[in-house]
Amino acid sequence: MKWNLRWAAAKRDIWRPSDLLRAFEEAGFTPSLSKVAALWSGKPISVRLDDLDKICAALGCTVADLLEAEPLPASGEEQQACRAAGDDDRAVRPTPRRGGAKRSLPPN
Repeated sequence: MKWNLRWAAAKRDIWRPSDLLRAFEEAGFTPSLSKVAALWSGKPISVRLDDLDKICAALGCTVADLLEAEPLPASGEEQQACRAAGDDDRAVRPTPRRGGAKRSLPPN
């Protein structure tokens, strides 16, 4: 997820955490300045839903303005799985076993 608090605040001509705190207080939301600075400076690990509602009320925005979904980068294992499924240009087909050594019986 992408955190767009600064963008939503900039639309209201808010450029500093202290100005954002003032806007929050006007809307009845009273977090500490350190909490506002943490929300301002980067992507929070978690945000309470009621706080998210209060942030949106103070900035006159929606949750969709604050949070934007981003595609996850594919890891090496996922890329390998795509290749194994024939996602690339080369079509690799398994070859059946014909004859050869017989399998041993499982242990008792």
